[in-house]
Amino acid sequence: MSPDQISYVIDDRLYLNITDRCTLRCTFCPKIRGDNRVHDYDLSLSHLPTEEEIIAAIPDPAAWDEVVFCGFGEPTLRLKVLLAVAQHIREGGGRVRVNTDGLANRVHKRNVLPELAQCVDALSVSMNTHTAELYDRHCQPALDDSWQSMLEFLAAAPAYIKNVTATAIDGLPGVDIAACEALAHERGVQFRRRELDVVG
Repeated sequence: MSPDQISYVIDDRLYLNITDRCTLRCTFCPKIRGDNRVHDYDLSLSHLPTEEEIIAAIPDPAAWDEVVFCGFGEPTLRLKVLLAVAQHIREGGGRVRVNTDGLANRVHKRNVLPELAQCVDALSVSMNTHTAELYDRHCQPALDDSWQSMLEFLAAAPAYIKNVTATAIDGLPGVDIAACEALAHERGVQFRRRELDVVG
């Protein structure tokens, strides 16, 4: 068993920290600013945890309101592992949420939503901004057209997964939260406002 903090608890939710890799380098991310902590948890990873290590970090999937794939990396970059662990959680009576940047289809070059729909109850997608220019400035994506790809993912997701929420951070320079909310509702998903520098 790895000494790394693979799972951590906030309120009545269990969070899974399965990768430190990401498709974005968000200027507001604590990790990018040199802080690997969320609440009292150090989410530094010495290696990418195996499927077996992650499952061992979830003693009882049904003990939590939900089990959330969310650490300091993009969980869909490890899609095969995510799907296997999510299936284990569901079979154990747990509810699964994936916090994502919404770029999985772009990264994997196919629609992965049918696969996610088999074992994921909810998606939280980081929209972050209401324009591509601001997205590129604040999120610094590695892939071209990431903002548009994220919006396309958002629009497609409700056909596969019932509970889909877009989030944006109030306090990022230039970001219009009302405009972000409108973009979310136009794509048939819920919206949640987050606060700058408040993690978890």
